[in-house]
Amino acid sequence: MVEVPNNLLALESRLWDQGFQSVAGVDEVGRGPLAGPVVAACVVLPRDFSVPEVNDSKKLTPAKREKLFGQIMQNARQVGVGIVTEKVIDRLNILNASLQAMYKAVSQLENPPDFILVDGNQRIPNLSLPQMAVVRGDSSSLSIAAASIVAKVTRDRIMLEYHQEYPEFNFADHKGYATKTHVEALRTFGPCRIHRRSFSLVRLCQLNQMDMEMK
Repeated sequence: MVEVPNNLLALESRLWDQGFQSVAGVDEVGRGPLAGPVVAACVVLPRDFSVPEVNDSKKLTPAKREKLFGQIMQNARQVGVGIVTEKVIDRLNILNASLQAMYKAVSQLENPPDFILVDGNQRIPNLSLPQMAVVRGDSSSLSIAAASIVAKVTRDRIMLEYHQEYPEFNFADHKGYATKTHVEALRTFGPCRIHRRSFSLVRLCQLNQMDMEMK
């Protein structure tokens, strides 16, 4: 068995010992931003996965995430990604959209896993597979940590593409999160196509922009 810092394989090892051969980790990224999609990933790692630097994506630099993303994609047994757009987020709310992204990520796998470890305190609805919610799972499960990296890198790449379409918002810098510069741009230009209009700050900026245009 590969030795991984912080005993990140403890949950997987317990499940493997119970006879679950294929254990998947699921995580999402993008609940908090004012713009762009929410993205989830589902990753099934082999037992001999030997990349000890894998950790919660929030604890890694962008360069390190990119490097680990390539290693995960190369060595994982299976990877699935689920993307839910801002329009669906506005229709369902961000919690339900995040759970839908997770469901889609699992559904992308060619072979259903035997067990799923889900980051957070909620299981994935409508999924007829054994699963367990793991609070702070991206810091306690190697599979979930790997999924957090795949989801984060995938979403960041999407936001870089949107930066080319909407350079005035500088999505390349903040990836849609509510930084000072992002909020200032929202107040100046009003929301663009990918902003989440169900979020109160976006709605407020949209109303302010409409007021300015009417004056």
